Amino acid sequence: MHQPDQDIRNRLLIARLPAMPQILVKLIGHLQADDLGMPELAALIANDAGMTGKLLAVASSSAYHRNGRGVNLEQSLVALGTDMIKTLVISDSVFQTFNSFPHSGSTDLRAFWKRSLAAAVIARDIARRIDYPHLEEAYLAGLLHNVGRLALLATAPKEYAFNFTALDDEDLCAVEQRTLQITHAEAGAWLVERWQLDSFLADAVLYHHESSERLESAHPLIRIVRLAHLMSHHPDDIPALHDGAALCGLDAGELETMLAGAARQVDKAAIHLGIDLAGADDIPTPPAYAAPLLDPVQQRLQEEVRNLVLVSEVGQTFARQQGEADLLESMTRSARILFDFDNTVILLENPTGQMLIGAPGGTTQRIAEFAIPLNKGGPVAGAALERRTAYVQREGQPLGLAEEQLFRMLGTDSLVCLPLVAGNRCLGVMVGGVAAWQVAGCQKRERFLQSFGAQAASALETALRERGDARRQLASVAEEYREASRRVVHEVNNPLSIIKNYLSVLDSKLARQEPVATEMSVLNEEIDRVGQLIGSLAEVKPIETGPRPLDVAKVAEDVVRLFRAGQFVPSSVQIATAMGEDARLVEGEADLLKQILVNLVKNAVEALAGSGGGRIEIVNRGHVHRERKLYVELAVLDTGPGLAPEVMANLFSSVRSTKDGAHRGIGLSIVHGLVKKLNGQIACRSGRGGTAFEILLPAWAGASAAPAKMPRVLGSV
Repeated sequence: MHQPDQDIRNRLLIARLPAMPQILVKLIGHLQADDLGMPELAALIANDAGMTGKLLAVASSSAYHRNGRGVNLEQSLVALGTDMIKTLVISDSVFQTFNSFPHSGSTDLRAFWKRSLAAAVIARDIARRIDYPHLEEAYLAGLLHNVGRLALLATAPKEYAFNFTALDDEDLCAVEQRTLQITHAEAGAWLVERWQLDSFLADAVLYHHESSERLESAHPLIRIVRLAHLMSHHPDDIPALHDGAALCGLDAGELETMLAGAARQVDKAAIHLGIDLAGADDIPTPPAYAAPLLDPVQQRLQEEVRNLVLVSEVGQTFARQQGEADLLESMTRSARILFDFDNTVILLENPTGQMLIGAPGGTTQRIAEFAIPLNKGGPVAGAALERRTAYVQREGQPLGLAEEQLFRMLGTDSLVCLPLVAGNRCLGVMVGGVAAWQVAGCQKRERFLQSFGAQAASALETALRERGDARRQLASVAEEYREASRRVVHEVNNPLSIIKNYLSVLDSKLARQEPVATEMSVLNEEIDRVGQLIGSLAEVKPIETGPRPLDVAKVAEDVVRLFRAGQFVPSSVQIATAMGEDARLVEGEADLLKQILVNLVKNAVEALAGSGGGRIEIVNRGHVHRERKLYVELAVLDTGPGLAPEVMANLFSSVRSTKDGAHRGIGLSIVHGLVKKLNGQIACRSGRGGTAFEILLPAWAGASAAPAKMPRVLGSV
């Protein structure tokens, strides 16, 4: 790049050319997403007091038959219609922004804006005729296609003042290139590119002087703006107009109708926008004209109010982000737009608060592996520790290794280090890369920077808290799964022990050539039970089929048969059932009740085998009323030595077993959980004469309510 070219671009930056107003940024974003309804449009416009007042005034005018009646904003928007609203918002935002250019007050811009409005109206009409879907984008492109002329006037007022009034054609571009080494088309495109729009708008500005031949295969927006420029600035150049019409697939005969309609729309828009375009085409030279200057105090007040609105908008934008990654991306994108940062990275404090770690994403992936110790000093660490904004220059001060790396990663010569402070905690630092000449401007806007940092930190704190909650929930689920796994391992041992013993019985019977149908049936049942226990880890809930009747006598007899036939019960231990004929039906699942009884009987067998033998009995004690509900009471009784007091104190809790071997001490806690799953209750009585586990299960609703009996208790218990 030639030095004069570099110089003029630096002067363009130094001229403090305005960023796109936030209301226009948001409007364009909604238009591109095609999701802007009337309530959303009203909410967006309500953030700009000046825009709201203008739209209310237009809606109340005689043109819309309001006759000054009081209406709210949304009613006014309905009256205006979506197309007129978008036209007014886009136009007024552009006028407010670019009329604040330096030296714009000393130049009559009426002719410039009249042609720009005409180009905008024509571009939208062309877009409609060729079915280009983004009509407002075309309108904005037409309105801005010559904004580079304003930029050059602001940058080089002495060199460009005369050229500003010259006819806008290729000859003007040649003069600009020769004198300034940059054309107004290049300057306008450069300015629009700084707004980082997801659009071909900058290209449409850049190529609006290109020949039709070169633009034949260009994006539709570029071709639309080329024809709109010719029609608004060169309506008498018939050959050029015909080429432009062919470029957009239009009949040349349509152009005259479009020009007539555009003139009426420009006059109407100028009235609504409060712009005096009278005599705009008859201004040969810039007259002596000056806009009223604002009082410095009033300027400061306006800036503070604007900053408050922007910060509020930024906070709402952050709050709408889904997840930490989207929030970080929104923070860096907003910082680039608001503060003209070339590139931006975010460094977050690690959990121990000893280092700043690069947040993933952004303009470079290397940042995710970047770290700065907080105890080693340096301006970035100092910004976090002291909660203050730091400005770091590549030249003129010694730099640490971390700062040198940041300069290389961001490709800039100055850094703005903005601490992200929420309450009394600094969550990290946002580092923005800027040119050296921009540092002074950032320092003047430091209060705005700090407000932005506070909003970002508040949103980030919420996101981090939600991430912590999610991790805690995940840890809780993992712990529940581990506990379920331990229970399943414990329970699987029971049917595996039964299978092992029955295989031994099977082997003996086969050797004697005896029938083994019963043993095979038991093995199949126990193998199925193992599968069900393991499958329960997946927590797949069965389809609800409603309560079903369960015969407790059949389950109890199956359990006793299992123990007797499988050689589980030593000869010194007797096991029996006493079920009776009445009150045998309960609500529940047979597998759950079988699991309960197997655990209790197995524990009783082990207790009696270790104490010289005894008797185990599964008893049905009939119906019991408890808390206005009917139950069937089952009891598993043994005549063993009883349970120790310390065991009784923690009977249904998961504790370390006192048994030898690989016992985990959770059998009775599983029993308790299974009884609860059956909507039942369990209690235990134990003494020197034995132990009784008493289980209440909900009686089957179809059973006849027999008179309630008090539970029978063994005299020795």
